[in-house]
Amino acid sequence: MVEGVGRMQFSYDGDVLVVRGALDVRCTAELRERLYHLIDQVGGTVVVDITAVDSVDMTTLKLLAVANRVAGRRGGRVVLRGASTGVRRLLHLTHLRSVLPLEPPQEPAAEAAPVAPV
Repeated sequence: MVEGVGRMQFSYDGDVLVVRGALDVRCTAELRERLYHLIDQVGGTVVVDITAVDSVDMTTLKLLAVANRVAGRRGGRVVLRGASTGVRRLLHLTHLRSVLPLEPPQEPAAEAAPVAPV
């Protein structure tokens, strides 16, 4: 089920919180509530999939970093999936990259090479 706040939508895929739209100060309360609920439920690694996020602001990145710290105290962590180049750059520039783990980018599936006739 997809639910939304403003220009942002949430859905769940197991231990993954899937977010779409714009992550900004207007949605931080809703994001915090959903994320901390998932952290409490899972007790381990929680993935926040931001592949379909249009934009991210500093308030949201700080919220995610603090959530990771909270999850760490409970034996888990928060990992970002699908972070765009812009988000990765912002994390690096703000030094939040060392506090907020990123899932490695997925490589596109390699197509099988055609087999030459013998």
